[in-house]
Parts: sequence; C-alpha cells; structure tokens
Amino acid sequence: MRLIGNIVWLIFGGFLMGIAWWLAALLCSVTLIGIPWAIAAFRIGTFSFWPFGRRVVDRPEGAVAGTFSALGNLIWAVLFGWWLAVGHLVSAVACAATIIGIPFALQHLKLAGLSFFPYGKDIEPIV
Repeated sequence: MRLIGNIVWLIFGGFLMGIAWWLAALLCSVTLIGIPWAIAAFRIGTFSFWPFGRRVVDRPEGAVAGTFSALGNLIWAVLFGWWLAVGHLVSAVACAATIIGIPFALQHLKLAGLSFFPYGKDIEPIV
C-alpha cells in the first residue's frame, strides 16, 4: 500500500516539491557556508519524493547543538522556507479538492510545517 501511495504522491505534487527542495539545496551548496543547509534540504527533498512509510522525528541534541539548529532554522525560514511552504500549501489545496486527495493534502501540510524547521530533524522508516 505504501508503494501505491508513494506513486500516486509523485503525481499529486510530490515530484514538483521534491525538485523544489533539491533546487533550494543546490542554491545553498553554492557557498561553503550554505553546505549545512544544503544537506538538510537534500534530506527533506528526498523525503518529499517518497514520504509514505517514513516519518520525521526530532533529533536528540544538546543545548549547544539546539541553539545552532534554532539559528539555522531561522535563517532557512527567511531565505527558502517560506516559498517552499507556499508551494506545499498550494499543493495541499489542490489535493484537498478531491476526497481521494485528502491524505496527500495532509502530507503536504506536514511538509509545509517542516519547510520552516528542517534542522534538527531525522527521517526514519516506519516499522
């Protein structure tokens, strides 16, 4: 069932939003300072292509790492997060127009929230 969900997901906006995440990652990787953002964006972009059967969890961090994650998320949200969130929100509205698309709209809404806070997150399989 996860395979079918992921294939339909690619059609209902997952492919375009995954490309958008990877484009943001490529833009971040142009500079040496942006490489940590690029790594996080590639990780979330890969999740955006194939989300069913996996989930996003908070990474356990110490106080110093948590501070850097918060600062990184703030910078990310200002530069890239807002337009990725808008893309996911538009996709969610389009998916919610049909009853079949409601689970996909909910996934887009989860990714819209993640668009602002990609640092400090890990992706793990659901068993």
